[in-house]
Amino acid sequence: MPLTADRAKPAVPFGGTYRLIDFVMSNLVNSGFTRVAILTQYKSHSLDRHISLTWRMSTLLNQFVTTVPAQQRTGKQWFQGSADAIYQSLNLISDENPDYVIVFGADNIYRMDVEQMLNAHIESGADATVAGIRVPKWQGDQFGIIDADAGGRIQQFLEKPANPPGLPDSPDECFASMGNYIFTTKAFVEMLRTDAQDGASRHDMGGNIVPAFVAAGSAGVYDFMSNDMPGSTGKDRYYWRDVGTIDAYHEAHMDLVSIEPMFNLYNRRWPIFSHQVQSPGAKFVLRGTAEDSIVSAGCIVSGGDVVRSVLSPDCILNKWSRVEESVLLTGCQVGEGAVIRRAILDKNVRVPQRAEIGVNHDWDKERGFFVSDNGITVVPKNTVVPEV
Repeated sequence: MPLTADRAKPAVPFGGTYRLIDFVMSNLVNSGFTRVAILTQYKSHSLDRHISLTWRMSTLLNQFVTTVPAQQRTGKQWFQGSADAIYQSLNLISDENPDYVIVFGADNIYRMDVEQMLNAHIESGADATVAGIRVPKWQGDQFGIIDADAGGRIQQFLEKPANPPGLPDSPDECFASMGNYIFTTKAFVEMLRTDAQDGASRHDMGGNIVPAFVAAGSAGVYDFMSNDMPGSTGKDRYYWRDVGTIDAYHEAHMDLVSIEPMFNLYNRRWPIFSHQVQSPGAKFVLRGTAEDSIVSAGCIVSGGDVVRSVLSPDCILNKWSRVEESVLLTGCQVGEGAVIRRAILDKNVRVPQRAEIGVNHDWDKERGFFVSDNGITVVPKNTVVPEV
């Protein structure tokens, strides 16, 4: 919040021209997986619209991307959890009759060749494989932690433990779950049906389904560091970011804008696909400047300065304005002499001349703006900031 006030999290814009869901979708498509069902529930209109405009496959080749809302196929309830969402949509699996089912979250920033993970799952003989990323042990209390033996079999699946177990080959690190799973279909369907009958279950993939496979001795971990990503650089080869908070969302944008970015959007061998706006190229007039920034199509920087920031399409900056370490979503306008510092402006925000955002947090709060723990100010969609 407030970026998810009227949109599902996977539909939140990112990186100027993308939505969060474009990253997992690009990973799947680049890996050769082109039969995808997207299970939606709350505030899904902008997500549905984005998918329908962007992710079109060849029906001639039996390829599809389809959004699937909660249909109450098994009762009158909505999805009760991530596992229940799949249980209520088992007809999708039975219709396609696949050997394996890939279940990925839709709101993280990373690149992965999913085929390599599938091959590892097949070779392991496990019924469930969980993608794990290595993190320092001191960060373990922020994630679901995978405790695996030297052969990769998961011994325990721990939710945000205070003292996580180290890795056999790196005692100061632990495996954090990336929320990406691959299952052998028959075992997966049986487990979903068993879980659906358990009244005490939260019907959650990470909280119930994976631990059940662990208890059965049939769950393995896939080390993200073993994924050989085409075109990756030394810095971004193993990049993965959960953007579940405003601060993480802002930090992930800052990872994009340096000369050697932590996450490289310009990897031509593994492109991130999205719907591109039909706007002219960005224009700089009256000595307008941009330094270490991403400026999208349709933007006009008219005598203003942009520093370590991301401008989404059709933003306009007027003379003597300054935008620093900020993210402006589509259609924002910044007036003469205005200052935007360490802030996120949602779509179509209007900032009048000489106004300041992110400079005085007390003032930001008085005007009803959200200020994060790390001091990132967020201005909601369509806000007209009061004049000075």
